[in-house]
Amino acid sequence: MIFYLAADAVLLVHLLFIAFVLLGGLLVLRWRRLVWLHLPAVVWGVVVESMRWQCPLTPLENSLRQAAGQAGYAGGFVEHYLMPIIYPAGLTPQIQLWLGAVVLLLNGLIYAVVLLRVRR
Repeated sequence: MIFYLAADAVLLVHLLFIAFVLLGGLLVLRWRRLVWLHLPAVVWGVVVESMRWQCPLTPLENSLRQAAGQAGYAGGFVEHYLMPIIYPAGLTPQIQLWLGAVVLLLNGLIYAVVLLRVRR
């Protein structure tokens, strides 16, 4: 039971980290000092995805699931849990580029607001 709970805890931390990478700029609007955590997290997320590295949390979760008597999964966290949600059937490469542009635009706008507030 302890390994099952630990695996779920790793899953939750992983999901929260991904959410922080994507939307942490909104928290920076309120608490500017979080920029020192958010920007390195964004860099890590971009590097891991663009270099196709495996996040260390994925093998940790898999080993905990196996210790709990569950099956691990092939691939990474994103492919296993998020791809079916984020990239449903019929999603084209063009749509993926648009979605990526929206994420960049959103974070760019958030940081533009942060910079404007800092200058005041």
